[in-house]
Amino acid sequence: MSSGSARYPKDPIVACCHWGAVHRKGLANQITQFGGHPQISSQAYRTVKGKKYAGFTYAFITVVDVPDLNPRFLAPPYTASVAEGSPVGTLVLTVTAIDQDTGIQDIIRYRIEESGQPNPFRISEVTGEISVKSDIDRETISGSIILTVRASESQPNVHGAEAFATTDVQIFITDINDNAPLFYSCGTICVEASQFRGEALENAVGTVQINMTVKDLDQNGQIQLEVEGEDKAAFAVTPSVIHSESKVQLVVKDSQKLDFETKEEMVVQLIAIDMEDTTLRTTATVTVTILDTNDNSPTFPHNTYELRVAEHSPMGTVIDTITATDLDMMDQNKLTYRLLPESIRKYFNVTLNTGQVYVTNSTLIDRELGSLYLATLQAIDTKNNIGTTVLEISLTDINDNAPFINRESYMVFVKEGEQVKLQIEATDADDPETENSKIVFAIEHSKYSNNFTIDPNTGVLKNIGMLDREALDPKMKGKIDLNVTATDRGTPALMTMVKVIIDIEDINDNKPIFKEASYDFSVKEGAKGAFVGFVQAVDLDQAVDFNRISFTIVSGSFGNFIIRTFEYGAGYQGNITVDPDIELDHESLPNQFTLWVEAADLSHSKAEVMVKIKVLDINDERPEFQPVGPVPPVKENSTVTGAVGSFSALDKDGDHALVYHMVSCDCHCNSTYEPCDWMLMDRKGEVTVNPAATIDYEECNRVRIMAQVVDENTEKGENNSLSQAEMLVDIEDINDNVPQFLNSGQIFVLVSESASVSTSVARVTATDRDSQEKIQFAVTEVKYEDTNSQIKPIRTIFKCVSAEVDDIFVADIQSIEALDSSTKGKYFVTVSATDKGGLSTSIEIEIVIVDKSFKSRLRFISPLADVLRNREDIIVALVTATKSAVYVYSIKSEEAESRAPGDTIMEAYFVYSNGTAIDSISVERIVSQPENYVVLSKYHLANVATVDAVPEPPNVWRFVLIGLVGGLVIVLIVLSTSLICTRRNYRTKLKAAKAMKSTTMEDNQRGGPVVPGTNKYTMEGANPVLNLNIDTVTDLGFDEEESNVDRIRIFVLGVQHPNPYSTLPPIYLCVLVEQVIKEEEEEEEESSYIEPLSAALAQRANKQNAESSQMMSFTNPAFNTTDL
Repeated sequence: MSSGSARYPKDPIVACCHWGAVHRKGLANQITQFGGHPQISSQAYRTVKGKKYAGFTYAFITVVDVPDLNPRFLAPPYTASVAEGSPVGTLVLTVTAIDQDTGIQDIIRYRIEESGQPNPFRISEVTGEISVKSDIDRETISGSIILTVRASESQPNVHGAEAFATTDVQIFITDINDNAPLFYSCGTICVEASQFRGEALENAVGTVQINMTVKDLDQNGQIQLEVEGEDKAAFAVTPSVIHSESKVQLVVKDSQKLDFETKEEMVVQLIAIDMEDTTLRTTATVTVTILDTNDNSPTFPHNTYELRVAEHSPMGTVIDTITATDLDMMDQNKLTYRLLPESIRKYFNVTLNTGQVYVTNSTLIDRELGSLYLATLQAIDTKNNIGTTVLEISLTDINDNAPFINRESYMVFVKEGEQVKLQIEATDADDPETENSKIVFAIEHSKYSNNFTIDPNTGVLKNIGMLDREALDPKMKGKIDLNVTATDRGTPALMTMVKVIIDIEDINDNKPIFKEASYDFSVKEGAKGAFVGFVQAVDLDQAVDFNRISFTIVSGSFGNFIIRTFEYGAGYQGNITVDPDIELDHESLPNQFTLWVEAADLSHSKAEVMVKIKVLDINDERPEFQPVGPVPPVKENSTVTGAVGSFSALDKDGDHALVYHMVSCDCHCNSTYEPCDWMLMDRKGEVTVNPAATIDYEECNRVRIMAQVVDENTEKGENNSLSQAEMLVDIEDINDNVPQFLNSGQIFVLVSESASVSTSVARVTATDRDSQEKIQFAVTEVKYEDTNSQIKPIRTIFKCVSAEVDDIFVADIQSIEALDSSTKGKYFVTVSATDKGGLSTSIEIEIVIVDKSFKSRLRFISPLADVLRNREDIIVALVTATKSAVYVYSIKSEEAESRAPGDTIMEAYFVYSNGTAIDSISVERIVSQPENYVVLSKYHLANVATVDAVPEPPNVWRFVLIGLVGGLVIVLIVLSTSLICTRRNYRTKLKAAKAMKSTTMEDNQRGGPVVPGTNKYTMEGANPVLNLNIDTVTDLGFDEEESNVDRIRIFVLGVQHPNPYSTLPPIYLCVLVEQVIKEEEEEEEESSYIEPLSAALAQRANKQNAESSQMMSFTNPAFNTTDL
């Protein structure tokens, strides 16, 4: 029994929620269960005198139930499954609920609560059985349905409310395969579709986007996709197998089938097949638009074209027009043409856009040099795809080869009565398309030659009449010898002969006989199918089977005529007509035809007759221009009144009236033709100078006249020429223009240190508008401007070296002599230009001088070879850094100097275009900038140093003046000191005598006297300094005294001499002269001075016994007037 309220007979007793204790005042009660009924055990107790006394009793209580509990479902939760499409009434499951009130057992009612969702199920109100109420489609109601089932008691509970309980019942809908796969086009939402479109580039591989999704609404559906349709071979589908749902792409399987030019749209059907039930399938149509690409090369109608043109045809002769086609739309009417190889273009070429093949050089196309030219004609589309064809251009020839018979003789065996038919074969090496190679066969006259005939065109030899062996001379043994000639139709005709031996046997028959030996007919040109005439023949045979004749044109027709046979009288007639598809042209050769008509019976006996047909002329030909011959030039400013030249044309028709019209008159000015009015032309084609126009060669040097000719008597077709004629009239120049300089105002820079003889310092250019002119340049004046802006004329130190480059005359201004490297300032050089007619003009050019003070030394810490190898890159870097022109003077290694080995010095000048130079300090500052140093450091640039200033070279004229003044001063000094010098000379000689005397007094001298102060102290000449053997006779000791004077003299005279005073300026020279004079005066005042020249009298030792009265004299060749 569940817990709840209980009614007891005693109010103090209250039951708790479970079996347990029940308390009462003064009692201790315990409720227990006994035999299924509540039992109360009660204990009473009291305390007497502190002692507790107790007693027990038991009570049984019966609890009566009331409907106070809700029903309860048994074994929840509930799940079941049912297949979709189950019949109505199919039991799904049963739910059961009970009344929890014991003993009441109220009736339970079942129902399904509304959920707002489709519910294909119902429940039995009484039994709780849930069954199918309506059709179940799993694809529309999802995979399962949760139903809320309510179980209610039929009676209200103790509170008067409905007692109920609910539970969820989940019913799974099992799938059956009842849906075919479907195609969807998905955007924001997916929509079922059967038509899809996509685009693909032709010949492209990859996928075609068609925005297709395939679904199978059945659970776990396996779908197979197949491609069908006319174009299925080009495509595949991916994926080919789908699980339930997937996006689908069309894949190009064979890109070669995607050809826009073949098919612009391709249609395939995609079939989605349920792999479980293949009857469930759906088809969608996919249309693929093929987008055109430039994938086709141009193509020509033929792989090879055989073209013919007469040798030496005029330049511009159109041989043929050959065009190509391109299937790509973007290339329509945009093809260009080119002829290869390039070497063929000196003979033939093709127009760029029209494909006309024409002659480019009349002289070179000579058949004797080459009869066949092979060329490749290219057609190029906008994507540079190329199509080609081969051109075989044959040249026609003149008659220079005789026919050639390939056999020495012929022999034929024939029975009597049979026809002799022997083919004489001959060839001609001349062009087969001309009369030069056409061979005419003939039989040379002989005794029996009249019994035979030979086709002049085919060379078929036949007999005339019956051959009767008995009619021949028995000695001939039946053999007839004939000489057959093969002659060409050239001029002059060339001939070859061959021997023909006919061995006759005997038969007897007849052949057809023409009524006439030959026929002559005429027909008008241009008449298709016109009747020409008829031939007649009979056969003497009487039998019908043998005398029936048919006519055939054997040769000479060239496909222009046909013959039909008709019966007449005792024989047959052959009507000759023009072929209905042929239109004869009198002007096109041949205009006379020689036909050989054959009459044959049924036994193949034949006869031939010659039919000559003449084509009569009508006026239907267009006139044709004759080549314009050389036209004499017209001098500019000319007023010629006569005809300059004339056009002429031919008309193949006999009756014509030609009138000439000028189409255009263009002048060749500045490499293009422009319309002008310098020439006029009359109706007869004569071209004259327009008296109202002024002809100027310098404006235009050629006139081109284009003309058209019209035949006013034309009866049929066009009356004008097919092409226009061109006449070129050259304008002859006269000398009426002076030369013109092209570089006016240009400034040139001259680095004087590098200016040696013939160094180019400037360049001027000039032109002369007159043709065939030669300009001579000359330097007419040179002026120099110093740093004080003082300008003065100087001598001509420059010259002109003339040259011609592409009609522009160039004068290279070169130095005549080496220029002074210390010169500063400018040169103004006047250059004249004179043509061969004496007309001249001049220009003054400015040459700015850059002296040595602007030279910079760039040190590179790298070997000389590295700097030389990187020279150009270093110069480019320096130009970029300094924004100036760089003139490299020298590059040398410093290995021989004291600096680190391997360093390289580059000496250079930096000059702006206006002639301003940059000093080394500025160069150092520029290259030291970070952005420039980063570049130059790659080449190991260390620093930029200043070149030591070199003193200016001495002014020659200044030193001449100083020398003259110095000379006068010296003369005065010499005159004033001459007495002193004379006294000193005698004093010196006296001292020498004393020295000689002293030497004779020394007995210990070895080998001779010692001469102090000379180079000969002993006989061995032991001077430890010079070690020179000086003759004592010629050296009197004047060298010491004269040494300073000599040095001064050498300097004054300006002689180049390696003495230490050669570089002293004049002011120091004067001081030095004064110093020397002062020293000499001081020497005279010194009494203790002893001149060591006693040895000069050494020879006196050998003459001590000589007369004492003899006069002593000495000659000193080292002292002369030059010392003065």
